[in-house]
Amino acid sequence: MQPVEARIRAALAVADHRAAASEVIRGYGPRVLGYLHRVLGDSDDASDAFSLFAEQVWRGIPGFEQRSSAKTWAFKAAWSAAMKVRDDAWRRLGRRLDSSEASRLADEVRTHTAVRLERQRAELEALKAELSMQDQTLLVLRVDQQLSWDEVADVLSSGGAPVDPATLRKRYERIKARLAELVRARRSDDDLPS
Repeated sequence: MQPVEARIRAALAVADHRAAASEVIRGYGPRVLGYLHRVLGDSDDASDAFSLFAEQVWRGIPGFEQRSSAKTWAFKAAWSAAMKVRDDAWRRLGRRLDSSEASRLADEVRTHTAVRLERQRAELEALKAELSMQDQTLLVLRVDQQLSWDEVADVLSSGGAPVDPATLRKRYERIKARLAELVRARRSDDDLPS
């Protein structure tokens, strides 16, 4: 079986946007849904963001110029959807997906994919909550999704000024140091007598 990227490129080569969008949603949807759960921290928000992601992929695939991998492009759409859900403006307006093919595909991925997210220990959740959404995204894209620094910069630059990969690497090191410091502080607090 062809890898996801090859199937997407093949569909785009013959301008079959429907097939290409379906491949993006089915091929990367489980990973995107896992990412959205991690950064939004709420199943309902992740579900809403995933539906928005699927709609963005469906509508945006004709404009995908293949300057990056489809995986990077998919995570850009996911980041954009996460930001919209976080800002909550689109939900306040009562906007919901209609019963389009994109929403049916999103439902298919949600229901047929065994996305199993382990509950992290309370300490890790508390640490994660102390990070900004952008720092969480940086960690998830780099560590969990194993995107290159250029791909992470491409995702995080959507909707704003370009982001320098070298700056992200430095930020990543600061985040790791901060997390280590928080773990040490919590452990030393636990060692104090009650």
